[in-house]
Amino acid sequence: MKTLREVIEQTIVLKEKILADQQLLDNAEQAATTITQALLNGQRVFFGGNGGSAADAQHLAAELSGRFFLERPALNAEAIGINIPFLTAVSNDYHFNDAYARYLEGAARAGDVLVLLSTSGNSENILRAAQTARKKGVITIALTGTTGGKLAPLVNLALCIPSADTPSIQEVSMLLGHFICGKVEYNIFGNQ
Repeated sequence: MKTLREVIEQTIVLKEKILADQQLLDNAEQAATTITQALLNGQRVFFGGNGGSAADAQHLAAELSGRFFLERPALNAEAIGINIPFLTAVSNDYHFNDAYARYLEGAARAGDVLVLLSTSGNSENILRAAQTARKKGVITIALTGTTGGKLAPLVNLALCIPSADTPSIQEVSMLLGHFICGKVEYNIFGNQ
């Protein structure tokens, strides 16, 4: 087990890698611009993940639908994993791997945005959600680990965090997610 000092040092090293990764920084800016434009056009933003990433998806959706820094109207954002009766029914009647795709099949429209959080980029239900979203004309963004797994080539924009360590990827996903939410909020309401 690492000491707290070692964990903090590891986080610093990872964040220095991110600072040196201009493509990742540009992709985070592009994600904020893409979400801003979708919301200004009356579209919705969906967030999805599994386990800790599902909790992070809920957190980020709440930053937009509630508020982040500014006192402002709610934005149309939701996490796709929060409807437990739907998830359990689809998992029972079909398969868990189909649950998010099935939800998006009914709820998502062309021009919406789907942000998928997956540390490995290889979770089958996340991959199927990305495929369904693309078929429907939904813009897809991934927050994932160093390789992006099978998810990266399926999305419009991949933010690949340069780590294979799950807690580190989740920590940085929230850092990037908070940046994106703050930037979206400012882009839409910052001059009011």
